Amino acid sequence: MRTPQSHTALENAPSQSTLEDLRMPVKAKLAAAWTSFMFLYIYVDYLALYKPGFIDVIRAGTVQEFHTGPTFVGMALTLIAIPGLMIMLSVTLPARVNRTINLVVATLYIPVSVFNAAGETSTYAYFYGISIGLEVLLLAFILRSAWTWPRRTA
Repeated sequence: MRTPQSHTALENAPSQSTLEDLRMPVKAKLAAAWTSFMFLYIYVDYLALYKPGFIDVIRAGTVQEFHTGPTFVGMALTLIAIPGLMIMLSVTLPARVNRTINLVVATLYIPVSVFNAAGETSTYAYFYGISIGLEVLLLAFILRSAWTWPRRTA
């Protein structure tokens, strides 16, 4: 005979109701998107090193027709430092400034991402098509998240 306390494990299992889905703060969404963008951006450059002859071209002092001197290295550092800084800025800046900076920087990075495929052969069109597509999708997510930032009513 069953007592009120002797329920089976199945009877004590959580119900099949909807999962709790708390609203993520916009700042956290932006930081996560910039983190994803930065990793993708870095790994595209890293994986390009596996293309036959690419390292030889770098050793010869050029990348996509640019001389690999101090200006190139400084520009490359700047291009990766900005998304890295955007992670921190997205979490720490006040909402109004945060929104504006995210809208501006994400907009400016769309042509930067597309330019990275300039001069590439059709052999790697799939590689660059996927990587640029993902980068632009992340930037679009950043733009949408910043643009639709919830407003507090007075």
